[in-house]
Amino acid sequence: MTTAAEVIEQMPSAFQPEAAGNLNADVVFELSGDGGGVWTVSIADGNCTVNEGATADPSAKIMMAANDYVKMSQGDLNPVTAFMMGQIKVEGDLNTVMKIQQVFG
Repeated sequence: MTTAAEVIEQMPSAFQPEAAGNLNADVVFELSGDGGGVWTVSIADGNCTVNEGATADPSAKIMMAANDYVKMSQGDLNPVTAFMMGQIKVEGDLNTVMKIQQVFG
């Protein structure tokens, strides 16, 4: 079974710089439950990096259960539906979160 950590660590290889354009953002993923953790995904100058832990001043923070994150990454959970049902909570810039979805396909 795929873990949330594996999905997060694969983000740089799934990153589509042409879709990111001039996006510069730090997004913290705070995933709870089994296999959870905290990671910062940084996008700047057409590059994507992932680091464990939270940056001090992120553009946005996404909070959800680790198993829901894995389901969403595999296409088994619709992000909009999950957001509306309260399975995903977002702090900060919602536009950045929407853009993040686009740059990882």
